[in-house]
Amino acid sequence: MCVERGLLSYELPVAHYWPEFAQNGKGNVTVAQLLSHQAGLYTVERHMELEEILHWNTITAELAGMAPLWEPGTEHGYHALTFGWLAGELIRRVDGRGVGQFIQEEIAGPLGVEIYVGLPEALENRVVPLLQGRDPNAPAQPETEEARQVRELLEQFMGPNTPGGKALSLSGSWTGEGLFNRSDVLRAEIPAANGATNARSLAAMYAALQHPVNGVQLLSGAMREAAFAVQTPANEADKCLVVPTSFSMGYMAASDFTPYAGEGSCGHPGFGGSVAFLQPQRELAFGYAMNKLAANLAGDTRAKTLMDAAARCADAL
Repeated sequence: MCVERGLLSYELPVAHYWPEFAQNGKGNVTVAQLLSHQAGLYTVERHMELEEILHWNTITAELAGMAPLWEPGTEHGYHALTFGWLAGELIRRVDGRGVGQFIQEEIAGPLGVEIYVGLPEALENRVVPLLQGRDPNAPAQPETEEARQVRELLEQFMGPNTPGGKALSLSGSWTGEGLFNRSDVLRAEIPAANGATNARSLAAMYAALQHPVNGVQLLSGAMREAAFAVQTPANEADKCLVVPTSFSMGYMAASDFTPYAGEGSCGHPGFGGSVAFLQPQRELAFGYAMNKLAANLAGDTRAKTLMDAAARCADAL
């Protein structure tokens, strides 16, 4: 939306909008490289206390000051937590609003949906707590062969000292039992990790990338195509997730890792199995959210069953 309004350009350096970002050899990192997880900033280099992580200017200054962990543009790796602060600071620099306010005033409010990054305290009683750990009384989920292969790879390469483990925990700074359910975490702005929403709202947001919802269309067709255009090389292994992944401008595009409804789909999986995407060819917008967290990063069989069913329903229309 900022690109379509002329506030940002994918081709220009991030430092054009955020001068402090140029420190330690990052002066030529483009907006496109940052948004497609090619900037090499998937974690922080020092241990940070939770109060520092929850303070926007502290965490963004830490990211601006560090050196990239690979030469930007030569590789890509999932910036699991840092992505939200990096992209969110770009929004703040060119628009003046924080990402939570931008979402409320430009997306959620106009569409008539509930999507919060930085939850108002008055709404906290409506949040369903996230539950981790398998219920021993629950029946085991069937696991596809593809999901098994991905799970085994991730288990092997997602230890605490691996790039993947560091990306998901900010090098051990972002850990703790019940972390995502804490009031202070819910109220902070952590765009990659603390969105509070529901499946219907997610689907409506993605639908509004293609057609008006409540009279509002978020992007033009040409801008959506530019945002969905894949930026990472085909079949390139993700430095953090190990398996090949495919990123466009902030979205994770369809691949074996995130198949969605097939080719042309663009969206993102979320913590514990949640997922949302748009497949323009089918005019299919999909959202899935749950509070019982799966242990895997992608390939949740609950979501896959629903995505496959949604695609069949779309094809039957």
